[in-house]
Amino acid sequence: MSESGQREGGFRLRVNRERARLPDGRELDLDIVRHPGAAAVVPFASPDEVILIRQYRHAANGTILEVPAGKLDPGESPETCAVRELEEEAGQRAGRLEALGWIWTTPGFTDEKIHLFAAFDLTEVPARPEADESIEPLRVPLDEALDLVWRGELRDAKSSLALLHAARVLGRLG
Repeated sequence: MSESGQREGGFRLRVNRERARLPDGRELDLDIVRHPGAAAVVPFASPDEVILIRQYRHAANGTILEVPAGKLDPGESPETCAVRELEEEAGQRAGRLEALGWIWTTPGFTDEKIHLFAAFDLTEVPARPEADESIEPLRVPLDEALDLVWRGELRDAKSSLALLHAARVLGRLG
């Protein structure tokens, strides 16, 4: 740990030991992962079909289903990040992007906030996955994607919530 209380983490993470004061006045040290934020996007190939990606995730011991998503670059807006990730990971350009809100990922130890979007009026473009990504885009009926969430087969929290928010915006959920 450095003199500032900052621990070295991965190339994308910063872990700080911070002194916190609880609402009852007690003080304690907490390790907090500081994160620049991210964006996740549900691409609609049609009103009834979404594009998911099957991506290898070492921490998950294999491939998982997700929506395209990624970390905000310095100075980048969530909208710009969503558009970039959609093109890089799914090979799609959005004609229209709709904000769905944002979520905390794990507020017990990180300040990471993921902005959720739905993308419509897609145009195919060359995918540009990063060197450390192994991605396969899949077209899936929206109802089937929602069933994957309910059955526990799509376990990625950001993707599950993005799909639920998108379905609600389209009037598919109460």
